[in-house]
Amino acid sequence: MAGTTVAEVTAELAALEDPKARAVNERHGDDHGVNLGKLRAIAKRLKTQQDLAVRLWETDDTAARLLAVLICRPKAFGRDELDAMLREARAPKVHDWLVNYVVKKNPHSEELRVAWLADSDPVVASAGWALTTERVAKNPDGLDLAGLLDVVEAEMKDAPQRLQWAMNHCLAQIGIEHDGLRTRAVGIGERLEVLKDYPTSPGCTSPFAPVWIAEMVRRKDAAKTA
Repeated sequence: MAGTTVAEVTAELAALEDPKARAVNERHGDDHGVNLGKLRAIAKRLKTQQDLAVRLWETDDTAARLLAVLICRPKAFGRDELDAMLREARAPKVHDWLVNYVVKKNPHSEELRVAWLADSDPVVASAGWALTTERVAKNPDGLDLAGLLDVVEAEMKDAPQRLQWAMNHCLAQIGIEHDGLRTRAVGIGERLEVLKDYPTSPGCTSPFAPVWIAEMVRRKDAAKTA
């Protein structure tokens, strides 16, 4: 599919626009109406095309940016490039995919994690917390986990929604992965009551940290004895 143009791709995305899908997505802050399964099928067909990905990102169209994330070469971006892209990522889904599919695979991820964690923009800071949560689970050496809990305890209750969600995920991950801090993590969650009453579908785990921690620890213990 080399030689595919931006105009061809954006026309294909426009043809997939579904008003019902857009209505659902807009409730989550995402301004596009393309079924993500169909979007992933386009990405699979196009394969990795870094130049096309960069040009699609520049359109500032949400569906095009989601596709760009899927067909880019994550390690090809410079640190400042990724910082600018994150700040431009208006839609929550674009923000999440950029962090999870690109930044986490980029050699500048740790440098960006530290910088974003301290950023005054709560949306940017939420990306720093997302990267920190990844390290809590996979590479905690060198992290001040107790210090992270201090920040969560002091700031999560009144944090803007996206930052609050990211901090809550980090809180839960610390409680799940680190036995010695589990009691404190659960206690923080119980005192702050963040997401305690969040509606949870049957079969899904509540995002309320004490419940989340207990369920994931139960699953880990069950897996060990299986």
